[in-house]
Amino acid sequence: MRTEDGLPPSPQKRKRPSHLVVARILGPVGMRGEVKAEVLTDFPHRFSLLKTVYLGEELAPAVVEAHRFHGRRVILKLEGCENRDDAAGLKGKLVQVPAEEAIPLEEDEYYIYEIIGLEVWTIEGEFLGRVDEVLFTGSNDVYVVKDGHQEVLIPALSDVVTKVDTEEGRIEVRLMEGLR
Repeated sequence: MRTEDGLPPSPQKRKRPSHLVVARILGPVGMRGEVKAEVLTDFPHRFSLLKTVYLGEELAPAVVEAHRFHGRRVILKLEGCENRDDAAGLKGKLVQVPAEEAIPLEEDEYYIYEIIGLEVWTIEGEFLGRVDEVLFTGSNDVYVVKDGHQEVLIPALSDVVTKVDTEEGRIEVRLMEGLR
């Protein structure tokens, strides 16, 4: 959803999502209906706690019978997925959990949905735009900030991001040389 200016809605206009994505199914593994999935959560241990997940946009419930890790992927055995053809039919589906099952975060940690749409201001009071997306670089996240005309990439580092206030819908940043 976008507003007339092409930017994501402010947090005050958004609702908390009903479900959070934890993985994306990449395809079948073997012949017994298992699927391999790309882990899209910072909490891979959560797969040990999952009993039911919800697949795709339709949020089809699926009971997790078993899981194991293979490198950076998780192998899932879902109830009703009995053979390779069943597993192949799930390719591309997002694996989701109810938002109320979100792992509690530490202070100064945020879920992506809490960051998207926040207004970004410099400590000098200049409006830069709203967070449009979050990039994952491996070393630190990067906020893509757009104002409708230009884009600024803000590294999510404590030296740069001085304040995040999800209640006020605002991030305050100290722009370093070369960030524009």
